[in-house]
Amino acid sequence: MESIIILIFVLGYLAITLEHNLKVDKLIPALGMMTLMWAIISLAHLPVFEVNTELKELEPSNLNTILLHHLGKTAEIIIFLLGAMTIVEIIDYFNGFYTIKNFIRTRSKKGILWIFGILSFILSAIIDNLTATIVLITILQKVIHNRETRLWFAALIVICANAGGAWSPIGDVTTTMLWIGDKVTTFKLISYVLIPSIICFILPVVIATFLPAFQGEIHEIEEDPNIEIHKRGATMLYLGLSAIIFVPVFKTLTHLPPYVGMMLSLAIVATFAEIFSKAKINITSFDEESDANQTASPVHRSLSKIELPSILFFFGILLAVAALESLGLLFNFAEGLNHTIPNTDIVIAFLGVISAIIDNVPLVAASMGMFSMGADDPVWHLIAYSAGTGGSMLIIGSAAGVVAMGMEKIDFFWYLKKITWLAFIGFLGGFITLIFIRDFLIITEV
Repeated sequence: MESIIILIFVLGYLAITLEHNLKVDKLIPALGMMTLMWAIISLAHLPVFEVNTELKELEPSNLNTILLHHLGKTAEIIIFLLGAMTIVEIIDYFNGFYTIKNFIRTRSKKGILWIFGILSFILSAIIDNLTATIVLITILQKVIHNRETRLWFAALIVICANAGGAWSPIGDVTTTMLWIGDKVTTFKLISYVLIPSIICFILPVVIATFLPAFQGEIHEIEEDPNIEIHKRGATMLYLGLSAIIFVPVFKTLTHLPPYVGMMLSLAIVATFAEIFSKAKINITSFDEESDANQTASPVHRSLSKIELPSILFFFGILLAVAALESLGLLFNFAEGLNHTIPNTDIVIAFLGVISAIIDNVPLVAASMGMFSMGADDPVWHLIAYSAGTGGSMLIIGSAAGVVAMGMEKIDFFWYLKKITWLAFIGFLGGFITLIFIRDFLIITEV
């Protein structure tokens, strides 16, 4: 029966990877394989286990108890993401992100590359790399009208956004998973991964400035007459970003799960949004009067724009991986892998490279079940970096890459030929830097 469960997972995983070829949304195989795997476990009365991280062994558990445990862990991530996504949509409702365009004062392609690179790196650490990519490519389309030139900038934005998301607990879904799962803490994650991420971002950008695509100047930046700047746009941008940054602070002060702080931040941002839009505050009311005002409410509008397919995908894939973890398969696989390849660094580097082919969410979810190290073990920081930045090597290797591919119609083979080598140099440079930092900090602590 375990072989059948593994086969279902492999087939589901394959369907997710071939999403664009099959033209089937990845949430469908994710939800399907999750349901089938748990159904077989229940019908076949297979024994389930919990991993004891202190004893590094498997302990028998009750099916309902362990399913509820995994559901709770998954719900923490989903609620957190819902809050963050809603805040971002509220900022966009006020056209707050268009404020960023005011930072662009140069026509030099090199200068614009550095501006967008730095903005990608910083924004992705605050509002996650996927959203940062969407925002910046939207602005890029208003700045650079030549599509061939814009493709190069969009590709570098993907690399910089993924690098920026790797060092922040709220910058990438995978780092958020590790953070909420108590595998990393905010301070240690930043201490270990910030400098390698900067190297991963700077190396490709520096090399790119010498390429022909980034020589010369662009035409004068034109204002879009269709864009209406809300007078509170800048205020909502700074308020929303500050509210998201506040979440790790709230967790540190209260020791409560991150989603609690995110809900507080959402409540604050939503309150100001309703006040600034002069709409009646009736977020939870669905009577006839609220329906009449619904279209005027930025909160209702923002909630209606949430990417529910992505949320359902996370739900399906996390619980599917949890099924493998509960059977002890991931734990046993990790033990076998450690015996086959004793060097954990090589294993994690391989995970980083393969994340360019396979979605990094299930990879990190699997690694959380494979390794039983305690919180802030250097292994988790290596995984956070590798999974976060490795996907840049292929346009389909990260959520940021996929959305850039859709927005700019970037060809897979064009990216492979022109950009992959840049992303690989950045990934390798940051990975080696992280190993040096890890070894140095271990020596100093001893």
